[in-house]
Amino acid sequence: MQTGAITQYIDVAQVVLYAFWVFFAGLIFYIRQEDRREGYPLENDQTGELGPKGFPFIPDPKTFILAHGHGTVSVPNSIRDRRPIAAQKIAPFAGAPLEPTGNPLADGVGPAAWAERSDRPDVTMHGDAKIVPMRAALAFHIAEEDPDPRGFEVVGCDKQIGGTLSDVWVDQSEQMARYFEVTTGGGRKVLLPVTFTLVDGKRGIIYVHALRASQFEGVPVTKHPEQVTMLEEDKICGYYGGGTLYATPQRSEPLL
Repeated sequence: MQTGAITQYIDVAQVVLYAFWVFFAGLIFYIRQEDRREGYPLENDQTGELGPKGFPFIPDPKTFILAHGHGTVSVPNSIRDRRPIAAQKIAPFAGAPLEPTGNPLADGVGPAAWAERSDRPDVTMHGDAKIVPMRAALAFHIAEEDPDPRGFEVVGCDKQIGGTLSDVWVDQSEQMARYFEVTTGGGRKVLLPVTFTLVDGKRGIIYVHALRASQFEGVPVTKHPEQVTMLEEDKICGYYGGGTLYATPQRSEPLL
């Protein structure tokens, strides 16, 4: 055998195969470990105590730098949502359904649940507020082939008028309408997610199946008249989501 002719007595293909197996096993372990950052360690459904770490082990905390100078966040961590739950279990077993004990539209229960996101507006790549009303986004306009909904009456699931649409809030990054601004009968200005509406351009009506007309008065309002924070978005969408189940007593009852 000549010097360096190792391929004559080593099965190179088999060595490469084993090396690939080792690499792939390591890759799976690494990916599985990394996906155990957010939400870990797990917690007991009954006591709320943090449970065992399990296998593969949870990695050491990694610090991420947030965009636009909004600080840092380290995960995994033991920070948990400690808000009191305005609901009680209907039966004493793990995973039992919860029954609301307060205002189910605003208390963050079931379909009305909302996460404690950052209480600041989502921003564009340039750092400007992403979602703003058209009165502040002068570069945006309603397409000529679409009806301009400003001035339309907003009708709830009870066929009563809950308010009048006063403006459209647009997403400056995605270039689309995100919310309708509704002036209620009581003079409050609240946001209405576009995805919860059915626009009837011929009749000048915006139908909202999620709420009754009187319930528009309870929609959470924004702190700033021309900005909405991510936390406020979650609360607003949660309010309408809760209405799909709790707007009327019949919706939370069995069909049969």
